[in-house]
Amino acid sequence: MKRRRITGLLTAMTVLSMCVTGCGGTATANAPAATKEAASAEAGYTEAAPAQESYDDMYDDEWAEAAAEEYGYDEKEYEAADTEAGEYTYDGAAAEAYINTPGATLQASAASYDSSADYDETAGEEAYYDDVYGDENSEETVSWDRNEDRKSAGSEETYRESRKDKSGKKAKTAGRDDYLGQIYDYSCFPAGFNTEEYSKLEEQGYRSVLNRPLSTFAADVDTASYSNLRRMLNDGYSVYDLPSGSVRVEELLNYFNYNYDGPKGSDPFGVNFEMSECPWNREAKLMSIGLKTEDIDFEETPASNLVFLIDVSGSMSDPDKLPLLQEAFCMLADQLTDKDRVSIVTYASGVKTVLKGAKGNESRRIKEAINDLRASGGTNGGKGIELAYELAEKNFIKGGNNRVLLATDGDLNLGITSVGGLEKLITDKKESGVFLSVLGFGTGNIKDNRMETLADKGNGNYSYIDSVKEAKKVLVDELSSNMLTVCKDVKLQVEFNPAVVKGYRLVGYANRTMKAKDFNDDKKDGGEIGAGHEVTALYELILTEDMDASDDDTADVSELRYADEFRKAGKSSKKNGSGMSYTGNEEIMTLSVRYKKPSEDKSNLLTYPVTFKCYEASPSDNFIFQSAVAEFGLIASHSEYQGNADLDRVADELESIRLNDEYKREFRDMVEEAY
Repeated sequence: MKRRRITGLLTAMTVLSMCVTGCGGTATANAPAATKEAASAEAGYTEAAPAQESYDDMYDDEWAEAAAEEYGYDEKEYEAADTEAGEYTYDGAAAEAYINTPGATLQASAASYDSSADYDETAGEEAYYDDVYGDENSEETVSWDRNEDRKSAGSEETYRESRKDKSGKKAKTAGRDDYLGQIYDYSCFPAGFNTEEYSKLEEQGYRSVLNRPLSTFAADVDTASYSNLRRMLNDGYSVYDLPSGSVRVEELLNYFNYNYDGPKGSDPFGVNFEMSECPWNREAKLMSIGLKTEDIDFEETPASNLVFLIDVSGSMSDPDKLPLLQEAFCMLADQLTDKDRVSIVTYASGVKTVLKGAKGNESRRIKEAINDLRASGGTNGGKGIELAYELAEKNFIKGGNNRVLLATDGDLNLGITSVGGLEKLITDKKESGVFLSVLGFGTGNIKDNRMETLADKGNGNYSYIDSVKEAKKVLVDELSSNMLTVCKDVKLQVEFNPAVVKGYRLVGYANRTMKAKDFNDDKKDGGEIGAGHEVTALYELILTEDMDASDDDTADVSELRYADEFRKAGKSSKKNGSGMSYTGNEEIMTLSVRYKKPSEDKSNLLTYPVTFKCYEASPSDNFIFQSAVAEFGLIASHSEYQGNADLDRVADELESIRLNDEYKREFRDMVEEAY
């Protein structure tokens, strides 16, 4: 019995030590709670508490007796603790003494909270959340605080009931029922405790064509928001309870392939248009614009100079972080050829060059270097970025594909950590001609705002890897799209014909909109598009049969294509079943696209007039799928412009069409689970 008490004490002290180690930064001994779940998994504990007899197998008598003597075990003192809290309750004083002995390491849980914030149990959870959440360096950051939901709901029971979705399923709740749950009080942590960060989105409302005839935005091929949304829903969150700013509708749309018509002749894009009714707003039409670049097999791409910049800080130790990352990059290594070159840079508290200029066909060497990586220490991403770009520039291939692949959870806590600081750093680096791909990993502490900023400002793209299947999609199936840029600084500008369109609203692209004058300014950054990429944009359009051109607040239209239309009322010659008045060749709008070749700084201009011939009373399956994705995105993003958006209708629309690939079918299943 004495031996069991000793081993119970030592086990508890070991678990406590584990609970305060394992991620970037440092913290006080008063911050154990944030890493208990990770420590439990690392220590091998199951949800069922181990039987007493299991301790007999874990330790031998001599070791237990020696350890008891070394750490000052007092049987009487322990028996007193037994009486109060049970045989396997640890001695808190002894455990604290053990932690404070020389050589004991306390590492902060950067995966769960900002290391600069101390957890004060006496101050209560409200003070803790005030310190933990938010990025003081950026007013654009929205930190998701579930504690506010808890306080507004009132009692714990009311709070949990408020978390149910329509089907009655509950999302995650606080508390634990495993071994750690027996020795610690977890009630102070609200359900879904995390420090994930997302940028604030300023949604675009309806615009009057008379006042603002031009709509301008940068192309965006990021898909991270969709796979992150999938991860959250699979984790049990309700579609009505997702973090503000986490759902970007354009990234949901651009996740899927629509088999658009590709480019013709020397044009870099194939441009596709289709218009029909808007499901969530019966007063509007919905216009789909689709761009597609030429497909290229990666074996036929120019030589690649790739630098894998890998976050190996302590916060990357979770199974869905570094281990998944290693598997993903090994998949990528198998796709490279002898014409390619690979370097590997890692960063934690410091930075290290692991591999320099290996040939792409040396896959075994590359994979061994990747699989030897281990997670520990802080997170100095800024220094890592500088070293990676330095190495990429040193091995620069003229006329080739030069790119840094950054893999991280975005949780930087050393060096440059603010969104603004990272934006300045990466904006300077992109002038080197090196492109950037950002791959996000992990849950609970991902800094989506930082990763998106790095991709957008670094001439790159941003994907979120939540599974091996997603890794294969991004780094194998769509490798050319994500690794080879064919057009950079791509901007789109739509000019609406006021004789036809009264008002419009761009769906999504909230953080990609631009001033009209920036369209022709080659110094203003656009978006990058890879080989075989498809870009989709949707507009809600309010059409009119007659315009009042005498409005005193009209825009200056003297240089516009439809200047004359502003000075006369629209005229009609035919009506269709929807009550619209138009001639078949009458223009609705004109799309202009600016782009630069990857190695050039001067943009090229393409224009595409759009007529009523694109209207379909019975739209294509592609159009129906896109409208369903957008409608779901409006609900999930808590859009104030979702109108009559409804999950039931989204599900019905998806059931009405043929879904020709596994990702579209997966989306249908996700919708069905969401309501």
